[in-house]
Amino acid sequence: MKIALAQINPTVGDIDGNAALIRRALHRAAEQGADLIVLPELAVVGYPPKDLLLKPAVIRECVQAVEDLASECHDIAAVIGYPCPSDAPRGLALYNAAALCADGKIIHRHVKSLLPTYDVFDEHRYFEPGPAVDIARLGKLKLGISICEDLWNDERVFSRQLYHDNPIDQLAQRGADLFINCAASPFVVRKHAFRRRLMTSAARGHGLPLVYCNQVGGNDELVFDGYSCVIDSRGNLIAEAKGFEEDLLLVDLPVGEPAAGNEKPEPRKATSAVADMPSADLPATVGGEVRTKSELEAAYHALVLGLRDYCRKCGFKSVVIGLSGGIDSAVSAAICVAALGSQNVRGIAMPSRFSSEGSKRDARLLAEKLSIAFDEISIEAPHQAFEQLLQPHFQGLPPDSAEENVQARVRGIILMAFSNKFGSMLVTTGNKSEVAVGYCTLYGDMAGGMAILSDVPKMMVYQLARWINDDPASPLRERFDGPVIPEDTITKPPSAELRPDQTDQDSLPAYEVLDEIIERYVEREQSARRIVKETGFDADVVLRVVRLIDVNEYKRKQMAPGLKITGRAFGFGRRMPIAQGYDSRRSLEAAQAVAASNENG
Repeated sequence: MKIALAQINPTVGDIDGNAALIRRALHRAAEQGADLIVLPELAVVGYPPKDLLLKPAVIRECVQAVEDLASECHDIAAVIGYPCPSDAPRGLALYNAAALCADGKIIHRHVKSLLPTYDVFDEHRYFEPGPAVDIARLGKLKLGISICEDLWNDERVFSRQLYHDNPIDQLAQRGADLFINCAASPFVVRKHAFRRRLMTSAARGHGLPLVYCNQVGGNDELVFDGYSCVIDSRGNLIAEAKGFEEDLLLVDLPVGEPAAGNEKPEPRKATSAVADMPSADLPATVGGEVRTKSELEAAYHALVLGLRDYCRKCGFKSVVIGLSGGIDSAVSAAICVAALGSQNVRGIAMPSRFSSEGSKRDARLLAEKLSIAFDEISIEAPHQAFEQLLQPHFQGLPPDSAEENVQARVRGIILMAFSNKFGSMLVTTGNKSEVAVGYCTLYGDMAGGMAILSDVPKMMVYQLARWINDDPASPLRERFDGPVIPEDTITKPPSAELRPDQTDQDSLPAYEVLDEIIERYVEREQSARRIVKETGFDADVVLRVVRLIDVNEYKRKQMAPGLKITGRAFGFGRRMPIAQGYDSRRSLEAAQAVAASNENG
């Protein structure tokens, strides 16, 4: 059978536009002799559609679009993901479904069985799980169709399953000749290798080939990396689509009979060390760990694609960004240029009396290297005006963050003025480490429409800068014939430059330490006590960082949406209360008290 995988980039809610993408892929695949084309999960409406699914008109239009597409399936069959009304008398009134279309009509409908409700997923809010797993028949072939999470409950990979049933096992038991998985699986660093391991286990474990079609593109905070692929019955990767771009992958796949010498094996016992985590999460990445070139390259392409699609799908053609001469604004600007082109990026430097000559020089040099428009606007006059305005009211009180933050807020006003005047989206530049501990200013440097680096730890920002500058695979290095980020920007101590001789480490621990604490506390939900025990970090440092993460939730709730690239990002996937009384320090303080008592006794 010749199978096409249509790795499309849908826009959430653009049903007509998404149907046009599907139709174009359908016709291309048919022209190339494909017998079957597979589309991603909810391809007609785009993933994740969120509360658009609560609008009856949206569901009606999706159903009509799939029926219209099915009417064009005569010389080719298609598996198309869509939301459809439930036919059950009880439960939620909607299914997450995939229609098998052939002979001008829908001949089978598969309903997703496993509905994720962790991290960024909330499918139980909208969908009723499938009542039963069934085989789809296409001629003499028996197709085992599944949808994304249906694949993610394999006991051979996970030592703890989130669900009681395994739809893949059930499809195999019902005599499937081929597994088909329609997916909308978001990008996370290291996830693709884990995903392939999962597919290999399913294919080899049952002696059946597996076809996996994933969505690509950015939708709000999520980036979908594509990499649709085909695994043969021995678990070998035989074809893979491109990453981070649309693709149509065609494969001639022998199905219906086991490959020569390949008998279906007995199910194997779980051997994975992956435990105590949601099924779509990966083994966590320690914040200070040096990442491989391939991981940095993937993160870079995810950030570029996420920003490009966010701007395109929201109607922005250009961006404006504040350039401080620091590492975060430099990497952010580089990503903006890669996503939108130099002609659509404007950098604005806004030095104060505390800005060093080196920082001003680095901001100008960065703009020159990236060939972007550049303005330098001193904030000294408005800064002084605010100081004079506030001085009578602050008399007798020592200067602190109140005065420092005035500078950031003056800059925010200037940047938003440019955004409004020229219709450009303002990009914020804060990284995950700063956002975690509140080392950022509300209505100042947090102002904007997209927080590009909000899920990128500080140490990874430095690693990305080096990759962008030095790696032969770096598109910007190739485009501009050399490094684009000034060397001094990478090597100088990081500083917000809001007071004389300030550095980040005046207020924060070393970023290698900070990033690991954040990764363990936020991504892995480890307690302060466990972090101290496993890392040997100073207990006071850990307690202080944990406390800063907890008390700055109110800031994060007000920040611009950011692009998710790690297992747990700040955003709609992390739902912590703002007003709450749990003290994360208690377990460690109690353990210290017991230890002290034992020593004294």
